[in-house]
Amino acid sequence: MSWSMGLTNAYVLFLSSCARLATMKNSQLLKDPNVLFAGYKLPHPLEHKFVLRIQTTSEYSPHEAFMNAITDLLSELSLFEERFREAMKEKKEGGD
Repeated sequence: MSWSMGLTNAYVLFLSSCARLATMKNSQLLKDPNVLFAGYKLPHPLEHKFVLRIQTTSEYSPHEAFMNAITDLLSELSLFEERFREAMKEKKEGGD
């Protein structure tokens, strides 16, 4: 991962071809009211990388937005995992 960053604008290069990862990060960034723009592109299908662009308000750095999005995404995935395990346990106990 490498950063090219200004005060409110950043490009982050990820050496991964996982479009799902790009979509998840982008979606989480867009939930933040201080993020004005978030988008990603896959430069070429044969290149295993994607570029994420983040633009924020002047009071908030793109790095802060990115770190908060990762933290929030991890929390959401943990909650999802917990609920899934509970549902599986209930299903097994119910005999279905």
